[in-house]
Amino acid sequence: MPLRLATTARNAAVNAVVDLLDVGTTNPSGRILIYSGAQPATPQTAASGTLLATVALANPAAGAASNGVATITDPAAVTGVAAGTAGWCRFVDRDNNAVMDGDVTATGGGGVIELSTTTISVGVTIDLGAITYTQPQ
Repeated sequence: MPLRLATTARNAAVNAVVDLLDVGTTNPSGRILIYSGAQPATPQTAASGTLLATVALANPAAGAASNGVATITDPAAVTGVAAGTAGWCRFVDRDNNAVMDGDVTATGGGGVIELSTTTISVGVTIDLGAITYTQPQ
């Protein structure tokens, strides 16, 4: 039989991960960095591609988990700082330490972040929509 976590354990795991986004003192909040190209092998691997946009998170970055899911609190819209096609993202804490990486797709593409378009242009705002972090059962 597969391992299954109790809801309390799932919530604790989710809260532990999203709380890492609030650690540190260098920046006022954690951030999501959106890059072009392919996602690195791990969050410990140096970022690759071009930094296309930086999204400031609220502090705290997420509300308390419920049923193993936490919602990132009102992420700011993305405004491009470089032109390119978004391929992946890195969530970093307030001291710029990587917490987690994920893919970026167009809406409906199933990415960790889904953008209305993956084409980022300088100065053009793109809506992020809701972002959640889920701990599987």
